[in-house]
Amino acid sequence: MQVPQEMLGSRILNHQQHVGLQKLGVLAEVSHSFLGPNKNYKFIQDDTTGESALVGSCFRILENLELTCAVGQLVHETVQAHQRVYHTGSGCLLFLSGAWGRAALECLQRGISVGSTVSALSEGMDICLDICKKSSVSIETLKAKNFENFATTSRSSGETVKASTCTRQQSRRAGLSGLKLSRHFCNNKSERVSAVGPPDVKHVAEGLSHGCVDAMNLVIKASQIQSENYKDNSSSTFDVSKVVTCLLPGLPEDHACVLQGCIQLLSAEQSSVARHLQEQRVKLALINGDLADTYRHLGFNRHAGMRRVGDRSGLSGSSKEEEWLDKVEALLSRLEVNLILVSGRVSENVLLRCCRRRILAVEKVEVSILKGFADATGAVPVTYATQLSRLCVGTGVNITAWKEVVRRDGNPSSAVNISADVNAGLVTVVLTGCVRAKLQALEDRFWACAYRLHHVLKDGVLLPGAGVTEMLCVRHLLKNAEGLARQPAERAEEAAAAAAADPYRGVVLRLMAEGLTDYVSTLMVRTGRFSKVGARTELSRLLRDYSGGSDMSAAMSPLLSHEEDVRGDCAAVKSDGEPSGAIYDSLSVKQEAWRRALDLVLLVLQADAEVITGIDQNTEGSQETLMLL
Repeated sequence: MQVPQEMLGSRILNHQQHVGLQKLGVLAEVSHSFLGPNKNYKFIQDDTTGESALVGSCFRILENLELTCAVGQLVHETVQAHQRVYHTGSGCLLFLSGAWGRAALECLQRGISVGSTVSALSEGMDICLDICKKSSVSIETLKAKNFENFATTSRSSGETVKASTCTRQQSRRAGLSGLKLSRHFCNNKSERVSAVGPPDVKHVAEGLSHGCVDAMNLVIKASQIQSENYKDNSSSTFDVSKVVTCLLPGLPEDHACVLQGCIQLLSAEQSSVARHLQEQRVKLALINGDLADTYRHLGFNRHAGMRRVGDRSGLSGSSKEEEWLDKVEALLSRLEVNLILVSGRVSENVLLRCCRRRILAVEKVEVSILKGFADATGAVPVTYATQLSRLCVGTGVNITAWKEVVRRDGNPSSAVNISADVNAGLVTVVLTGCVRAKLQALEDRFWACAYRLHHVLKDGVLLPGAGVTEMLCVRHLLKNAEGLARQPAERAEEAAAAAAADPYRGVVLRLMAEGLTDYVSTLMVRTGRFSKVGARTELSRLLRDYSGGSDMSAAMSPLLSHEEDVRGDCAAVKSDGEPSGAIYDSLSVKQEAWRRALDLVLLVLQADAEVITGIDQNTEGSQETLMLL
């Protein structure tokens, strides 16, 4: 049947107007440089001002671009929301949104309706999320496996005893029945303590480093300092809310360190106050907000120029501030407070008054750090300084001068360590670098490692990394597209009927699998060992030869290796050519990145469709064509 010319022209015109998906694909291309082991830094220069910024992640490059189009704003907000929670995975999110956006565009060009495209893409996401759950490995299982390996090594060295005291939930899980264990793991019969012990945080962290070995070593050190707070030393959590970073330019990167307490950079005036307080008994006040006479907490900000009828007409603004300053100064003096930690800003006049009174006021302190000091010292955070009382003041704080440094603005400064007598798990990671513009990238890299470990320990499971999970999803998507996926007998007819009703389902699933394959092949290209064509050829061979019962990780390791011992979504190799260790991902981070990527594609797809076709509320069945996200 020949398609009428007017209908053909209309279809071509509509396809050309799906500019949202095209823009999404163009924006997603910026993610390629930040994937894999060879991540590149990029300079962004403002043609108007001449200023430049050094970026090392998708999140930062979007933050520094002037995105005026609606799709650009949507992409930025999506990546920003993901980064705010997870601090990692933005590159994966952006890449897959572009890949699946191209898949949706291909569907439209093939004449597949928006409804069928959305339905099949959503089904494909369900398949991928199910594969993620099934392929994840619990930390307990990994712990038992490592313990079994250690026990086997100990037995071969002749240093063994019988593991008769192990319970049977342990023998079945770890496969330790009848094994002889090292004497260090021998339990007293009266104590029902797990012979396996706490998870090896260091081993887990190494698998999550993704090429950032130096940054992950700092994370491991911070975790070890926090674990010292627990008497039984069995905690397997890593509280990132009690970790802060301090950037010190001018020193080489290998001078980075981790210290217990809170490191703060102080001005010259504040530094003299800090040196005076080193030998004194410090009393602490915590302010959750700005320390200024004009501050009102959310919901109580008054518009400029407004005044109450009861205000004295002859009282000027300056005298109001002086009255407030006198009141606060007298209150702090009466309570003998000599250290104030403030989550917001401290006004200049307050700083001057505090320095004159030998009171150290520190601004821009994280709220989680305030809570840590509150737990350790008994201090109670208040919103306004005038709310302070003796019940709100904490004790047991130490102030120690740590290092003389030069701040970002070039002015000399002092770094002091504020710590509590009681270990509250507060840790400061000091990041150093000779290139000032690189410090932000180093900080982002540290937080990416810290949050990967945090989420994995919180989830209690690990996801096979280095492209393994993606290729497992590709395999199952292709099987479902070809109708080869195993179905229960009672659902076989139902599945066949669904396939007959939607003949385009297989096409969409294959295009979705193509997006994941493109992601893994890009990782391979970033190792420097493959061209794009060579990477795709190797992955096609792997899918052809892979047996469902074999280990996908073993099949992927030779493909995603690099000459140097680096990991960045790719496996590392030792000098003898053997893999240097398993590579892991966070289940929650990867799942959320995939969900957000597809949600972004579907939202742009729906917006494009509404712009092109419009929505007639009076037409029967118009509401059925709408996709609710």
